[in-house]
Amino acid sequence: MSQLTQQLHTSEIGDILENSLNGLRPTKEDYLRLLKSNDVQLLGLVAGKLTQQRFGKKASFVNNIILNYTNVCVTDCAFCAFYRPPNHAESYTLTLDQIEARVKTGWDMFKIRQVLIQGGHNPDLGIEYYEDSFKMIRSKFPEVGVHGLSTSEIDMVARVENSSTKEVLSRLKEAGLQSVPGAGAEILTDSVKEIISPKKIKSDEWIRIMDEAFDLGLTASATMMYGHVESNQDIVEHFDKIVKLQKKSNGFMAFIPWSFEPNNTLMQKNGTVTHGAGGIQLLKMISISRLIFDGLINHLQSSWLTNGIGMAQLALQYGADDFGGTLIGEEVVSCTGSRSTELTDKRIIESIKQIGYSVEERDNFYQTVCMH
Repeated sequence: MSQLTQQLHTSEIGDILENSLNGLRPTKEDYLRLLKSNDVQLLGLVAGKLTQQRFGKKASFVNNIILNYTNVCVTDCAFCAFYRPPNHAESYTLTLDQIEARVKTGWDMFKIRQVLIQGGHNPDLGIEYYEDSFKMIRSKFPEVGVHGLSTSEIDMVARVENSSTKEVLSRLKEAGLQSVPGAGAEILTDSVKEIISPKKIKSDEWIRIMDEAFDLGLTASATMMYGHVESNQDIVEHFDKIVKLQKKSNGFMAFIPWSFEPNNTLMQKNGTVTHGAGGIQLLKMISISRLIFDGLINHLQSSWLTNGIGMAQLALQYGADDFGGTLIGEEVVSCTGSRSTELTDKRIIESIKQIGYSVEERDNFYQTVCMH
């Protein structure tokens, strides 16, 4: 009897893990048992085995910039240290020339393959601002993928334009939008959203707008922000909603669980959350995500941004297959005073090679650009 088999036989989640090794994903009832388990090492062992069966000892990353085009926002989320109200002395909105200059620098210096475009909910920005930006990027930098606007930003544009979110998505796709980031999901239960982001769209609206994007032929990533006021049952509901939508539409390219960083946020100031979730919880969430989404959502990111390079290296051994992006120019998490929020491709390549993995540089759609 192998050591792994012995561990499975003595673990309270051994039946779920054995099923996973035999190609059976956990059920919704299993999710809660996995979340309650403290057997993180065994979770990682099985999740890592599943990942290596699918990808070998290889991890991917994308050279990208993150374009936080405005910090003007009217949703006042309690977890955000980035936003400023309209007319605040520290508020800003990038011009089209400034956007072009940043993308050009990213292409000239790093040969970026993706620009991740996210910002505040700015009521002064109509759809033409986004259309002009996307058209410019796609025409002048055709090898750079446009991965832009959370569902809540899309909802904001629709309200400004007195239009439907599907019409907004259709126009943005025509202008050059290629995929939608998963931001704005946080935790897909309204009881949590009422505490952390009461002015943002509800859970069902996030699902609906993503479904509309998939209907139009756009792809997306799915995310989860954990480590604040959510319960294990809230996380179960979040996973379940993502699974159901993926089974219906098959539009998610990747899942990204990331931990809430409380510094400088209202939630820290009012004592709701005093510290981050930490590394063990990251590895647990990565492992469980691999078990739930293996064979359903192709890629799982390491979440280095709020956890650092060392934890990202461990995450690659606990179920993640993608390091994420270089995130040059990141301004949201950096407002929390967190660790360095951008990396060079050289640093990511070194980090992956340090754990004995080969390195795949990819594009916006997880297609290979080159091997390192």
